[in-house]
Amino acid sequence: MKFADIPGHDAVKTRLRDMADTGRVPHALLLEGSEGSGKFALARAFAQYIHCSNPSGGEPCGNCPSCRQHQTLNHIDTLYSFPYIKKESGGTTIADDYRKLFDEFITESPMMDFQMWREKLGKDNAQPQILVDEGEELIRRLGFMTRRSKFKIVLLWLPERLKEETANKLLKLIEEPSSDTIFIMTSNNPRGIIPTIYSRVQRIEVPRYSNTEISSILRSSGFDSVTSDEAARLSDGNVNMALRIAGGDIENNVNSLYFDMFVNLTRLAYAKKVAELRQWSVDAAALGRESSIKFLAYCCHLTRESYLYKLNIEELRMMSSNEKNFIDRFHPFINEKNVEDFIEMFDRSARDIAANANAKIIFFDLAVRTIMLLRRK
Repeated sequence: MKFADIPGHDAVKTRLRDMADTGRVPHALLLEGSEGSGKFALARAFAQYIHCSNPSGGEPCGNCPSCRQHQTLNHIDTLYSFPYIKKESGGTTIADDYRKLFDEFITESPMMDFQMWREKLGKDNAQPQILVDEGEELIRRLGFMTRRSKFKIVLLWLPERLKEETANKLLKLIEEPSSDTIFIMTSNNPRGIIPTIYSRVQRIEVPRYSNTEISSILRSSGFDSVTSDEAARLSDGNVNMALRIAGGDIENNVNSLYFDMFVNLTRLAYAKKVAELRQWSVDAAALGRESSIKFLAYCCHLTRESYLYKLNIEELRMMSSNEKNFIDRFHPFINEKNVEDFIEMFDRSARDIAANANAKIIFFDLAVRTIMLLRRK
């Protein structure tokens, strides 16, 4: 992976190059920003640049043994650590047990679509994490000397998914690093990283892509300009989301399940059909933990869009045509007296579900509260 392979982010690339060129690479670096902004690709390019024997013009050469190993994801002094699921057979499970699958994933999704990774793991209700076994394995492997390079580099994807016990094991490595070890981490949610880790890393913010940049990326991937522009507008700066939208039917398939569930919730709540809302809560809980959290984030999105529609702030809207048709009728029910409570309710419900609370109870409570909030004027 070369810097030139990654669209945009010229300022971030310059900063990374300067670190390597001046020999001031921090022992623990965090690239943070929203999903689909190319952070892990930047981390890979940076690692290759550090290891390259003959960098030129701000790029790794692509021809030396280190570059060739990086390009095949087999560099001997580069370790990949990422969230995974403990195997049901029991015993020790480490990230390397999933390396073949992870290599396929990186090749298919260089922008690191987490939803795609979860689909590859094949466990809808499980939350991929970086487990204690992985922490112990990293400590063991980092105890060896480098083989062909000056530095061992750990590319750690999503440190917010470190289990607390794992983070505590790695903390000593980050607090008292070996002179030949560099951690390069990439995070979609830096607030989810435990403070003892977060406070000890040097941080670089990677901004989300603009709509123009995303549209250009999609056109270079073979999509027509109309599809590219529409997908970019709906993607909220996330290349992975834009690719998913552009690859499907924008009008009918963008969050179609979540859209139908939200519409059903509001209609049943407005009609005070409590018995039917109870069944709705059962259906919502059946989504599973990760999908339930995404659905609640989508509820926040439609609530926000309804309020912006009411305020007539055109430039901030991110709606499909299907959503707009619904919001044309729904927006009068979202106002200054209930919008914050709606958002807070969805956010709190997502936090409770993430903490393994009973999803049926949470969704039924949400449904009953929706009855009351819709009538607040």
